[in-house]
Amino acid sequence: MNIKIIKTTPFGPVVIVWSFLNGHPQVFRIIISKPDSSAENQLTRAYPHYDLSSCDEIDELAKSIQAFLEGKDIQFSLNIMALDICTQFQKSVLLAEYEVNRGLVSTYKLIARHIGSDGGARAVGNALAGNPFPIIIPCHRAIRSDGYVGGFQGGVAMKKTLLEKEGIVFDAKGRVISPLLKYDNPK
Repeated sequence: MNIKIIKTTPFGPVVIVWSFLNGHPQVFRIIISKPDSSAENQLTRAYPHYDLSSCDEIDELAKSIQAFLEGKDIQFSLNIMALDICTQFQKSVLLAEYEVNRGLVSTYKLIARHIGSDGGARAVGNALAGNPFPIIIPCHRAIRSDGYVGGFQGGVAMKKTLLEKEGIVFDAKGRVISPLLKYDNPK
């Protein structure tokens, strides 16, 4: 596997795990720092033998990730993400989450209903918890039905900060105040 490390984000290092497939770069994983483990530490545990390398497409992705984490409005393309590594269910969850635009949130329950899995809120949460492409597929935009942020690979503080940078407002108890939720189409 090839590795590109973005060392200076506001949230610690970010690692892009990628390889060439049929002559084109494909991203297999984005590793973000967790409260208890930096992305570099996670990298050495998951991929003890790796090559630091890059190419134009990966360099451009790294610049976009850096800008996004600094608060810029970036819409990522999925064209070099290796979505085929995901199960069909996870892929459907990730594609639904990808459609939640900046400044909006959705709930695990609404996403489950949108993909035809009524009652599958927990499964949606698990699929997002294992999102191999955090930031690119903005799983930080999925919240609990009660308005609290829920979990996130980079920790709750990072999730809340990312949402605030996108204009999401919280009440005094830490719940999202949002007049519109993606996929909330009452009948």
